[in-house]
Amino acid sequence: MNEARAAVRYAKAILDLAVENKATEQVEKDFRIILSTIASSTELQEMLGSPVLPGELKKKALSEIFKGSDQVTEGLISTLVDNKRISILNDVAEKFIILNEARKGQGVAFVTTAVPLSADLEKKILGKIVELTGNESTIENKVDEGIIGGFILRVGDLQYDASIANKLSNLKREFTNSL
Repeated sequence: MNEARAAVRYAKAILDLAVENKATEQVEKDFRIILSTIASSTELQEMLGSPVLPGELKKKALSEIFKGSDQVTEGLISTLVDNKRISILNDVAEKFIILNEARKGQGVAFVTTAVPLSADLEKKILGKIVELTGNESTIENKVDEGIIGGFILRVGDLQYDASIANKLSNLKREFTNSL
């Protein structure tokens, strides 16, 4: 089973368990902390991906790092370590947040731009997303200077790429195909 499918399955199971225990808000908060902690620590990323370190050591370290997490979150970490799948913890956290926000009728719109979005532009984008999808959304802006200009918008499984880098790539492809 590939990593993405496994992450979705774990995320769905955890969402069901969190709903049953009425702990979705706390688990989502835990997962947001997990995402930011993993993103900011290359040592933690290396530890999670290391096949050499024993599972018990990983479990002990993670329970210490994320002390005070909900029991559902702690159970997931323990299960992932036991099943030798702890390397997908970050993916499971991302998928859980997306699934939980979809359950609440909210979506997350990922907008990649070359420069940070202004408040006015963010408001216009949110209005357009509601018009297109019919759902309230929150925006997560990622700044990537590699797209040169324009934007890439991803809502759920829909993606619209209006970046200059994409247009240049398409133009290059057309030139090479016409030769």
